[in-house]
Amino acid sequence: MVTKTRARAAAAVLAAVLPLLSWAGPAAAGADPSVDGLTAAAVDARVRSHLEGAPLPGAAVAVTRGSGVVRAAGYGTDARGEPMTADTPMGLASVSKAFTALAVVSLAREGRLDLDDPVVEHLPEFAVDDPRGARITVRQLLTHTSGMSDRGFREKSGPVPADLEGAVARLADARMVADPGEASHYHNPNYQVAARMVEVLEGEPFDRVLRARVLDPLGMHDTVTVDTAADVFAAGVARGHVPVLGAAPALPEPPGYFNGSGGMVSTAHDMARWLVAQGTGGRAADGAPGLPADVLAATHTPLGGDGPAADQALGWTVREGEGEAPLLVHGGIQFTYTAHHAVLPGGVGIAVMAGTGVGAGDASALLWDLVALAQGRGPVGSSAPWLLALDLACLAGAAAVVAGAVRGVRRAGAWAGDGRRWRRAAGAAGAAAVVAAALFPHRWISLAAGGRDATWVQALYTVPSVVVLLVVAAAALAVVWAVRLRALAAPRGRGPQTGVSPAGAGPAGA
Repeated sequence: MVTKTRARAAAAVLAAVLPLLSWAGPAAAGADPSVDGLTAAAVDARVRSHLEGAPLPGAAVAVTRGSGVVRAAGYGTDARGEPMTADTPMGLASVSKAFTALAVVSLAREGRLDLDDPVVEHLPEFAVDDPRGARITVRQLLTHTSGMSDRGFREKSGPVPADLEGAVARLADARMVADPGEASHYHNPNYQVAARMVEVLEGEPFDRVLRARVLDPLGMHDTVTVDTAADVFAAGVARGHVPVLGAAPALPEPPGYFNGSGGMVSTAHDMARWLVAQGTGGRAADGAPGLPADVLAATHTPLGGDGPAADQALGWTVREGEGEAPLLVHGGIQFTYTAHHAVLPGGVGIAVMAGTGVGAGDASALLWDLVALAQGRGPVGSSAPWLLALDLACLAGAAAVVAGAVRGVRRAGAWAGDGRRWRRAAGAAGAAAVVAAALFPHRWISLAAGGRDATWVQALYTVPSVVVLLVVAAAALAVVWAVRLRALAAPRGRGPQTGVSPAGAGPAGA
Protein backbone atom coordinates (compact mmCIF):
# COMPACT_ATOMS: atom_id res chain seq x y z
CA MET A 1 0.00 0.00 0.00
CA VAL A 2 1.32 3.42 -0.94
CA THR A 3 0.62 5.32 2.24
CA LYS A 4 -0.71 5.18 5.75
CA THR A 5 -4.39 5.91 6.29
CA ARG A 6 -4.25 9.69 6.53
CA ALA A 7 -1.85 10.14 3.63
CA ARG A 8 -3.81 7.61 1.53
CA ALA A 9 -6.99 9.58 2.05
CA ALA A 10 -5.32 12.85 1.12
CA ALA A 11 -3.86 11.31 -2.00
CA ALA A 12 -7.24 9.95 -3.02
CA VAL A 13 -8.84 13.37 -2.61
CA LEU A 14 -6.12 15.01 -4.68
CA ALA A 15 -6.40 12.30 -7.31
CA ALA A 16 -10.09 13.04 -7.68
CA VAL A 17 -9.96 16.83 -7.40
CA LEU A 18 -6.78 17.78 -9.26
CA PRO A 19 -7.94 16.63 -12.71
CA LEU A 20 -11.26 18.42 -12.23
CA LEU A 21 -9.56 21.67 -11.19
CA SER A 22 -7.01 21.61 -13.94
CA TRP A 23 -9.39 20.64 -16.68
CA ALA A 24 -12.22 23.01 -15.74
CA GLY A 25 -12.95 25.88 -18.11
CA PRO A 26 -11.85 26.55 -21.70
CA ALA A 27 -8.16 27.00 -20.93
CA ALA A 28 -7.91 23.70 -19.08
CA ALA A 29 -9.57 21.92 -21.96
CA GLY A 30 -6.67 22.95 -24.16
CA ALA A 31 -8.78 25.20 -26.41
CA ASP A 32 -7.27 28.48 -25.21
CA PRO A 33 -4.34 28.28 -22.81
CA SER A 34 -3.72 32.03 -23.05
CA VAL A 35 -6.33 33.53 -20.74
CA ASP A 36 -6.04 35.98 -17.87
CA GLY A 37 -3.01 37.62 -19.47
CA LEU A 38 -0.90 34.45 -19.46
CA THR A 39 -0.05 34.58 -23.16
CA ALA A 40 2.99 33.60 -25.18
CA ALA A 41 3.71 37.28 -25.83
CA ALA A 42 3.44 38.14 -22.14
CA VAL A 43 5.80 35.27 -21.22
CA ASP A 44 8.27 36.41 -23.87
CA ALA A 45 8.18 39.96 -22.55
CA ARG A 46 8.78 38.91 -18.93
CA VAL A 47 11.65 36.59 -19.82
CA ARG A 48 13.38 39.06 -22.14
CA SER A 49 13.03 41.82 -19.57
CA HIS A 50 14.66 39.58 -16.99
CA LEU A 51 17.53 38.67 -19.32
CA GLU A 52 18.15 42.33 -20.09
CA GLY A 53 18.40 43.17 -16.40
CA ALA A 54 20.62 40.28 -15.31
CA PRO A 55 23.97 38.78 -16.37
CA LEU A 56 22.07 35.75 -17.69
CA PRO A 57 23.15 34.83 -21.24
CA GLY A 58 20.34 32.35 -21.86
CA ALA A 59 17.42 30.39 -20.44
CA ALA A 60 14.78 27.87 -21.49
CA VAL A 61 11.19 28.23 -20.32
CA ALA A 62 8.01 26.15 -20.44
CA VAL A 63 4.59 27.47 -19.39
CA THR A 64 1.42 25.38 -19.58
CA ARG A 65 -2.22 25.63 -18.58
CA GLY A 66 -4.17 22.40 -18.33
CA SER A 67 -3.44 20.37 -21.47
CA GLY A 68 -2.35 23.47 -23.44
CA VAL A 69 1.19 24.74 -23.87
CA VAL A 70 1.27 28.52 -23.48
CA ARG A 71 4.95 28.79 -24.36
CA ALA A 72 7.98 26.53 -24.70
CA ALA A 73 11.02 28.42 -25.89
CA GLY A 74 14.66 29.28 -25.48
CA TYR A 75 15.96 32.82 -25.01
CA GLY A 76 19.42 34.28 -25.49
CA THR A 77 22.46 32.14 -26.23
CA ASP A 78 24.45 29.39 -24.57
CA ALA A 79 28.18 29.35 -23.80
CA ARG A 80 28.90 28.13 -27.32
CA GLY A 81 27.24 31.23 -28.74
CA GLU A 82 24.37 29.19 -30.14
CA PRO A 83 20.80 30.52 -29.86
CA MET A 84 18.76 28.85 -27.13
CA THR A 85 15.69 27.00 -28.38
CA ALA A 86 12.91 24.84 -26.96
CA ASP A 87 15.09 21.83 -27.84
CA THR A 88 18.32 23.01 -26.17
CA PRO A 89 19.48 20.43 -23.59
CA MET A 90 19.50 21.92 -20.08
CA GLY A 91 20.43 20.51 -16.69
CA LEU A 92 17.56 20.11 -14.23
CA ALA A 93 19.65 19.80 -11.06
CA SER A 94 17.38 19.00 -8.07
CA VAL A 95 14.20 19.33 -10.14
CA SER A 96 15.20 15.73 -10.90
CA LYS A 97 14.00 14.69 -7.45
CA ALA A 98 10.34 14.88 -8.51
CA PHE A 99 11.06 12.32 -11.25
CA THR A 100 12.78 9.94 -8.84
CA ALA A 101 9.86 10.24 -6.43
CA LEU A 102 7.42 9.34 -9.23
CA ALA A 103 9.39 6.19 -10.04
CA VAL A 104 9.32 5.15 -6.37
CA VAL A 105 5.59 5.84 -5.95
CA SER A 106 4.78 3.91 -9.14
CA LEU A 107 6.43 0.86 -7.56
CA ALA A 108 4.43 1.44 -4.38
CA ARG A 109 1.21 1.60 -6.38
CA GLU A 110 1.97 -1.89 -7.73
CA GLY A 111 2.51 -3.21 -4.21
CA ARG A 112 6.25 -3.67 -4.71
CA LEU A 113 6.93 -1.60 -1.60
CA ASP A 114 5.21 0.60 0.97
CA LEU A 115 6.46 4.12 1.48
CA ASP A 116 6.63 3.44 5.22
CA ASP A 117 8.76 0.31 4.84
CA PRO A 118 12.33 0.49 6.16
CA VAL A 119 14.67 1.05 3.22
CA VAL A 120 16.81 -1.96 4.17
CA GLU A 121 13.87 -4.28 3.45
CA HIS A 122 14.27 -3.44 -0.24
CA LEU A 123 17.91 -2.39 -0.33
CA PRO A 124 19.92 -4.59 2.07
CA GLU A 125 23.20 -2.99 0.94
CA PHE A 126 22.16 0.37 2.44
CA ALA A 127 24.01 1.04 5.69
CA VAL A 128 25.31 4.06 7.58
CA ASP A 129 27.61 4.30 10.59
CA ASP A 130 24.67 4.32 13.00
CA PRO A 131 22.24 1.56 14.02
CA ARG A 132 19.35 4.01 13.60
CA GLY A 133 19.90 3.79 9.85
CA ALA A 134 18.01 0.49 9.79
CA ARG A 135 14.85 2.40 10.76
CA ILE A 136 14.92 4.92 7.90
CA THR A 137 11.82 4.54 5.75
CA VAL A 138 11.31 5.16 2.05
CA ARG A 139 9.06 8.14 2.78
CA GLN A 140 11.71 9.66 5.04
CA LEU A 141 14.21 9.51 2.19
CA LEU A 142 11.80 11.33 -0.12
CA THR A 143 10.94 14.03 2.46
CA HIS A 144 14.51 14.58 3.73
CA THR A 145 13.58 13.43 7.24
CA SER A 146 15.87 10.38 7.29
CA GLY A 147 18.22 11.85 9.90
CA MET A 148 21.06 11.96 7.38
CA SER A 149 22.64 15.33 6.66
CA ASP A 150 25.61 17.04 5.03
CA ARG A 151 26.89 17.58 8.57
CA GLY A 152 27.15 13.82 8.98
CA PHE A 153 28.31 13.06 5.45
CA ARG A 154 30.07 15.62 3.25
CA GLU A 155 28.76 14.48 -0.10
CA LYS A 156 30.25 17.31 -2.19
CA SER A 157 33.80 17.25 -0.86
CA GLY A 158 34.47 13.53 -1.05
CA PRO A 159 35.45 11.34 -4.02
CA VAL A 160 32.86 11.16 -6.81
CA PRO A 161 31.41 7.64 -7.24
CA ALA A 162 30.86 6.16 -10.70
CA ASP A 163 27.31 4.92 -10.21
CA LEU A 164 24.41 4.58 -7.79
CA GLU A 165 25.85 1.45 -6.22
CA GLY A 166 29.00 3.39 -5.35
CA ALA A 167 26.94 6.34 -4.16
CA VAL A 168 25.19 4.11 -1.62
CA ALA A 169 28.36 2.25 -0.63
CA ARG A 170 30.13 5.48 0.34
CA LEU A 171 27.47 6.12 3.01
CA ALA A 172 28.93 3.35 5.18
CA ASP A 173 30.90 6.06 7.01
CA ALA A 174 27.98 8.51 7.24
CA ARG A 175 26.89 9.73 10.67
CA MET A 176 23.24 10.43 11.37
CA VAL A 177 22.47 13.77 13.00
CA ALA A 178 18.92 12.97 14.17
CA ASP A 179 16.56 10.06 14.70
CA PRO A 180 14.61 9.11 11.57
CA GLY A 181 11.54 11.30 11.20
CA GLU A 182 12.54 13.81 13.91
CA ALA A 183 14.22 16.54 11.85
CA SER A 184 14.41 17.88 8.30
CA HIS A 185 17.80 18.10 6.59
CA TYR A 186 18.00 18.54 2.81
CA HIS A 187 20.49 15.90 1.72
CA ASN A 188 21.07 14.70 -1.84
CA PRO A 189 22.10 11.14 -0.88
CA ASN A 190 18.51 10.54 0.30
CA TYR A 191 17.42 10.49 -3.33
CA GLN A 192 20.49 8.61 -4.50
CA VAL A 193 19.57 5.82 -2.09
CA ALA A 194 15.98 5.91 -3.38
CA ALA A 195 17.16 5.66 -7.00
CA ARG A 196 19.45 2.74 -6.16
CA MET A 197 16.55 1.00 -4.42
CA VAL A 198 14.47 1.40 -7.60
CA GLU A 199 17.10 -0.15 -9.83
CA VAL A 200 17.68 -3.05 -7.41
CA LEU A 201 13.94 -3.78 -7.20
CA GLU A 202 13.61 -3.66 -10.99
CA GLY A 203 16.89 -5.39 -11.77
CA GLU A 204 17.74 -2.69 -14.33
CA PRO A 205 19.77 0.53 -14.34
CA PHE A 206 17.90 3.52 -12.97
CA ASP A 207 17.90 5.37 -16.29
CA ARG A 208 16.03 2.51 -17.98
CA VAL A 209 13.52 2.24 -15.16
CA LEU A 210 12.89 5.98 -15.21
CA ARG A 211 12.39 5.92 -18.97
CA ALA A 212 9.92 3.05 -18.80
CA ARG A 213 7.95 4.31 -15.79
CA VAL A 214 7.99 8.10 -16.25
CA LEU A 215 9.65 9.52 -19.35
CA ASP A 216 8.21 7.39 -22.15
CA PRO A 217 4.63 7.46 -20.75
CA LEU A 218 4.83 11.27 -20.87
CA GLY A 219 6.47 11.42 -24.30
CA MET A 220 9.67 12.94 -22.86
CA HIS A 221 11.97 11.36 -25.41
CA ASP A 222 14.70 14.03 -25.22
CA THR A 223 15.14 13.72 -21.45
CA VAL A 224 17.78 11.55 -19.76
CA THR A 225 19.25 10.96 -16.33
CA VAL A 226 23.01 10.60 -15.89
CA ASP A 227 25.50 9.93 -13.12
CA THR A 228 28.07 12.70 -12.83
CA ALA A 229 28.63 16.37 -13.63
CA ALA A 230 30.83 15.32 -16.57
CA ASP A 231 27.97 13.17 -17.90
CA VAL A 232 25.59 16.15 -17.84
CA PHE A 233 27.76 18.01 -20.32
CA ALA A 234 28.43 14.89 -22.37
CA ALA A 235 24.63 14.76 -22.81
CA GLY A 236 24.75 18.05 -24.72
CA VAL A 237 24.44 20.71 -22.03
CA ALA A 238 26.65 23.73 -22.72
CA ARG A 239 28.89 25.13 -20.03
CA GLY A 240 27.14 27.33 -17.52
CA HIS A 241 28.13 30.70 -16.15
CA VAL A 242 29.14 32.38 -12.90
CA PRO A 243 28.07 36.06 -12.71
CA VAL A 244 30.69 38.51 -11.49
CA LEU A 245 30.92 42.31 -11.89
CA GLY A 246 27.93 42.36 -14.24
CA ALA A 247 29.44 39.79 -16.60
CA ALA A 248 28.94 36.03 -16.78
CA PRO A 249 32.05 34.06 -17.74
CA ALA A 250 31.48 30.43 -18.76
CA LEU A 251 33.15 27.96 -16.40
CA PRO A 252 33.27 24.16 -16.04
CA GLU A 253 30.97 22.65 -13.42
CA PRO A 254 32.91 21.31 -10.42
CA PRO A 255 32.90 17.49 -10.16
CA GLY A 256 29.92 15.89 -8.43
CA TYR A 257 27.63 12.88 -8.31
CA PHE A 258 24.04 13.65 -9.37
CA ASN A 259 21.99 10.61 -10.41
CA GLY A 260 18.68 10.24 -8.59
CA SER A 261 19.07 13.62 -6.88
CA GLY A 262 20.05 16.01 -9.67
CA GLY A 263 21.27 14.24 -12.79
CA MET A 264 18.54 14.91 -15.34
CA VAL A 265 18.91 16.72 -18.64
CA SER A 266 15.81 17.92 -20.48
CA THR A 267 14.44 20.55 -22.86
CA ALA A 268 11.71 23.19 -22.71
CA HIS A 269 9.55 21.05 -25.01
CA ASP A 270 9.87 18.00 -22.76
CA MET A 271 9.34 20.04 -19.59
CA ALA A 272 6.09 21.31 -21.09
CA ARG A 273 4.98 17.68 -21.35
CA TRP A 274 6.00 17.17 -17.72
CA LEU A 275 4.03 20.20 -16.57
CA VAL A 276 0.91 19.18 -18.52
CA ALA A 277 0.93 15.87 -16.66
CA GLN A 278 1.43 17.59 -13.29
CA GLY A 279 -1.48 19.94 -13.90
CA THR A 280 -3.93 17.43 -15.34
CA GLY A 281 -3.62 14.47 -13.01
CA GLY A 282 -1.21 12.53 -15.22
CA ARG A 283 -2.61 13.13 -18.70
CA ALA A 284 0.02 13.35 -21.42
CA ALA A 285 0.35 15.36 -24.60
CA ASP A 286 0.73 13.95 -28.10
CA GLY A 287 -1.22 10.80 -27.37
CA ALA A 288 1.34 9.34 -24.94
CA PRO A 289 -0.06 6.96 -22.30
CA GLY A 290 0.42 9.32 -19.34
CA LEU A 291 0.63 8.41 -15.66
CA PRO A 292 -1.96 7.24 -13.11
CA ALA A 293 -3.65 10.15 -11.34
CA ASP A 294 -3.21 8.60 -7.91
CA VAL A 295 0.55 8.33 -8.43
CA LEU A 296 0.78 12.04 -9.25
CA ALA A 297 -1.49 12.90 -6.31
CA ALA A 298 0.67 10.89 -3.90
CA THR A 299 3.78 12.85 -4.91
CA HIS A 300 1.87 16.13 -4.43
CA THR A 301 0.64 15.30 -0.92
CA PRO A 302 2.62 17.02 1.88
CA LEU A 303 3.48 15.33 5.15
CA GLY A 304 1.32 17.82 7.05
CA GLY A 305 0.83 17.74 10.80
CA ASP A 306 3.10 19.39 13.34
CA GLY A 307 6.23 17.41 12.61
CA PRO A 308 9.36 18.41 10.68
CA ALA A 309 9.00 19.13 6.99
CA ALA A 310 5.22 19.45 7.19
CA ASP A 311 5.29 21.25 3.83
CA GLN A 312 7.35 18.56 2.11
CA ALA A 313 5.66 16.42 -0.51
CA LEU A 314 7.58 13.78 -2.48
CA GLY A 315 10.06 15.66 -4.64
CA TRP A 316 8.05 18.86 -4.16
CA THR A 317 7.45 21.53 -1.53
CA VAL A 318 3.97 22.90 -0.89
CA ARG A 319 4.30 26.66 -0.59
CA GLU A 320 1.66 29.03 0.71
CA GLY A 321 1.34 32.17 -1.41
CA GLU A 322 0.35 35.62 -0.19
CA GLY A 323 -3.38 35.76 -0.80
CA GLU A 324 -3.12 32.79 -3.13
CA ALA A 325 -3.88 29.09 -2.88
CA PRO A 326 -0.88 26.80 -2.15
CA LEU A 327 1.35 25.81 -5.04
CA LEU A 328 3.82 23.02 -5.65
CA VAL A 329 7.39 24.11 -6.22
CA HIS A 330 10.95 22.81 -6.23
CA GLY A 331 14.24 24.31 -7.32
CA GLY A 332 17.51 22.88 -8.47
CA ILE A 333 20.92 24.52 -8.12
CA GLN A 334 24.32 23.52 -9.34
CA PHE A 335 27.34 25.80 -9.43
CA THR A 336 27.02 26.83 -13.10
CA TYR A 337 23.35 26.18 -13.91
CA THR A 338 19.98 26.18 -12.15
CA ALA A 339 16.39 25.08 -12.71
CA HIS A 340 13.00 25.58 -11.06
CA HIS A 341 9.48 24.29 -11.63
CA ALA A 342 6.07 25.02 -10.11
CA VAL A 343 2.46 23.91 -10.44
CA LEU A 344 -0.16 26.53 -9.59
CA PRO A 345 -3.85 26.09 -8.80
CA GLY A 346 -5.90 25.74 -11.97
CA GLY A 347 -3.33 23.52 -13.66
CA VAL A 348 -0.81 26.22 -14.59
CA GLY A 349 2.74 24.87 -14.82
CA ILE A 350 6.00 26.79 -15.12
CA ALA A 351 9.55 25.51 -15.60
CA VAL A 352 12.70 27.59 -15.96
CA MET A 353 16.20 26.35 -16.76
CA ALA A 354 18.96 28.96 -16.59
CA GLY A 355 22.58 28.95 -17.64
CA THR A 356 23.86 30.56 -14.44
CA GLY A 357 24.74 28.97 -11.13
CA VAL A 358 23.72 29.09 -7.50
CA GLY A 359 25.20 32.50 -6.75
CA ALA A 360 22.87 34.26 -9.20
CA GLY A 361 19.59 32.48 -8.45
CA ASP A 362 18.32 33.37 -11.92
CA ALA A 363 16.07 30.34 -12.43
CA SER A 364 14.34 31.00 -9.12
CA ALA A 365 13.94 34.73 -9.74
CA LEU A 366 12.61 34.18 -13.25
CA LEU A 367 10.22 31.47 -12.10
CA TRP A 368 8.71 33.73 -9.44
CA ASP A 369 8.44 36.49 -12.02
CA LEU A 370 6.40 34.14 -14.21
CA VAL A 371 4.34 32.99 -11.22
CA ALA A 372 3.54 36.67 -10.63
CA LEU A 373 2.49 36.97 -14.28
CA ALA A 374 0.19 33.96 -13.94
CA GLN A 375 -1.33 35.53 -10.83
CA GLY A 376 -1.86 38.88 -12.53
CA ARG A 377 0.89 40.69 -10.63
CA GLY A 378 3.71 42.90 -11.88
CA PRO A 379 7.36 41.91 -12.35
CA VAL A 380 9.22 40.63 -9.30
CA GLY A 381 12.68 41.69 -10.45
CA SER A 382 16.02 39.92 -10.16
CA SER A 383 18.90 39.83 -7.73
CA ALA A 384 21.30 41.22 -10.34
CA PRO A 385 21.50 44.77 -8.88
CA TRP A 386 22.32 43.40 -5.43
CA LEU A 387 24.92 41.04 -6.83
CA LEU A 388 26.58 43.85 -8.78
CA ALA A 389 26.53 46.06 -5.67
CA LEU A 390 28.17 43.25 -3.68
CA ASP A 391 30.83 42.77 -6.36
CA LEU A 392 31.59 46.51 -6.51
CA ALA A 393 31.77 46.71 -2.71
CA CYS A 394 34.23 43.80 -2.66
CA LEU A 395 36.28 45.41 -5.44
CA ALA A 396 36.45 48.64 -3.46
CA GLY A 397 37.33 46.63 -0.37
CA ALA A 398 40.17 44.89 -2.21
CA ALA A 399 41.55 48.24 -3.38
CA ALA A 400 41.40 49.60 0.16
CA VAL A 401 43.16 46.49 1.49
CA VAL A 402 45.99 46.85 -1.04
CA ALA A 403 46.37 50.54 -0.19
CA GLY A 404 46.48 49.68 3.51
CA ALA A 405 49.05 46.99 2.87
CA VAL A 406 51.34 49.44 1.05
CA ARG A 407 51.08 51.79 4.03
CA GLY A 408 51.75 48.92 6.42
CA VAL A 409 54.90 47.91 4.56
CA ARG A 410 56.19 51.48 4.54
CA ARG A 411 55.59 51.83 8.28
CA ALA A 412 56.99 48.43 9.24
CA GLY A 413 60.03 50.00 10.92
CA ALA A 414 57.90 52.28 13.08
CA TRP A 415 55.67 49.33 13.98
CA ALA A 416 58.71 47.31 15.06
CA GLY A 417 59.81 50.15 17.28
CA ASP A 418 56.46 50.30 19.05
CA GLY A 419 56.94 48.39 22.28
CA ARG A 420 53.24 47.81 22.99
CA ARG A 421 52.96 44.04 22.79
CA TRP A 422 49.17 43.98 23.17
CA ARG A 423 48.88 45.96 19.95
CA ARG A 424 51.06 43.48 18.10
CA ALA A 425 49.07 40.56 19.52
CA ALA A 426 45.74 42.10 18.52
CA GLY A 427 46.99 42.78 15.01
CA ALA A 428 48.35 39.26 14.66
CA ALA A 429 45.05 37.76 15.82
CA GLY A 430 43.08 39.83 13.32
CA ALA A 431 45.41 38.86 10.49
CA ALA A 432 45.16 35.18 11.42
CA ALA A 433 41.36 35.38 11.35
CA VAL A 434 41.37 36.87 7.84
CA VAL A 435 43.84 34.26 6.59
CA ALA A 436 41.70 31.48 8.10
CA ALA A 437 38.58 32.91 6.40
CA ALA A 438 40.43 32.93 3.07
CA LEU A 439 41.70 29.38 3.53
CA PHE A 440 38.31 27.98 4.59
CA PRO A 441 35.55 30.00 2.85
CA HIS A 442 33.66 26.77 2.21
CA ARG A 443 33.24 26.31 5.95
CA TRP A 444 31.51 29.64 6.54
CA ILE A 445 29.51 29.17 3.34
CA SER A 446 28.40 25.86 4.84
CA LEU A 447 27.38 27.58 8.08
CA ALA A 448 25.39 30.20 6.17
CA ALA A 449 23.64 27.45 4.17
CA GLY A 450 22.50 25.49 7.21
CA GLY A 451 25.32 22.97 7.18
CA ARG A 452 25.30 22.12 3.46
CA ASP A 453 28.64 20.79 2.24
CA ALA A 454 30.90 22.71 -0.16
CA THR A 455 34.53 22.73 -1.29
CA TRP A 456 36.82 25.77 -1.61
CA VAL A 457 36.25 25.92 -5.37
CA GLN A 458 32.49 25.62 -4.92
CA ALA A 459 32.59 28.53 -2.47
CA LEU A 460 34.45 30.55 -5.10
CA TYR A 461 31.72 29.76 -7.65
CA THR A 462 29.01 30.75 -5.16
CA VAL A 463 30.31 34.16 -4.04
CA PRO A 464 33.38 34.85 -6.20
CA SER A 465 33.84 38.51 -5.24
CA VAL A 466 33.73 37.75 -1.50
CA VAL A 467 36.23 34.90 -1.78
CA VAL A 468 38.55 37.00 -3.97
CA LEU A 469 38.39 39.85 -1.43
CA LEU A 470 39.36 37.43 1.34
CA VAL A 471 42.25 36.02 -0.71
CA VAL A 472 43.53 39.52 -1.54
CA ALA A 473 43.25 40.52 2.11
CA ALA A 474 45.04 37.37 3.27
CA ALA A 475 47.86 37.84 0.74
CA ALA A 476 48.24 41.52 1.63
CA LEU A 477 48.34 40.77 5.35
CA ALA A 478 50.88 38.01 4.79
CA VAL A 479 53.19 40.47 2.99
CA VAL A 480 52.73 43.14 5.65
CA TRP A 481 53.46 40.74 8.49
CA ALA A 482 56.46 39.23 6.73
CA VAL A 483 57.97 42.71 6.41
CA ARG A 484 57.02 43.59 10.01
CA LEU A 485 58.57 40.45 11.45
CA ARG A 486 61.73 41.04 9.45
CA ALA A 487 61.90 44.57 10.81
CA LEU A 488 61.26 43.27 14.33
CA ALA A 489 64.07 40.73 14.04
CA ALA A 490 66.60 43.15 12.52
CA PRO A 491 69.35 44.34 14.96
CA ARG A 492 68.87 47.92 16.06
CA GLY A 493 72.18 49.63 17.17
CA ARG A 494 72.24 52.60 19.50
CA GLY A 495 73.23 55.83 17.80
CA PRO A 496 75.42 58.57 19.43
CA GLN A 497 73.77 60.45 22.25
CA THR A 498 73.20 64.17 22.01
CA GLY A 499 76.13 66.20 23.45
CA VAL A 500 78.56 63.23 23.72
CA SER A 501 81.45 62.98 21.24
CA PRO A 502 82.67 59.74 19.81
CA ALA A 503 85.67 58.21 21.54
CA GLY A 504 88.90 60.19 20.96
CA ALA A 505 87.12 63.30 19.76
CA GLY A 506 86.94 66.64 21.44
CA PRO A 507 83.88 68.16 23.05
CA ALA A 508 80.81 68.24 20.98
CA GLY A 509 80.64 71.22 18.73
CA ALA A 510 84.40 71.88 19.09
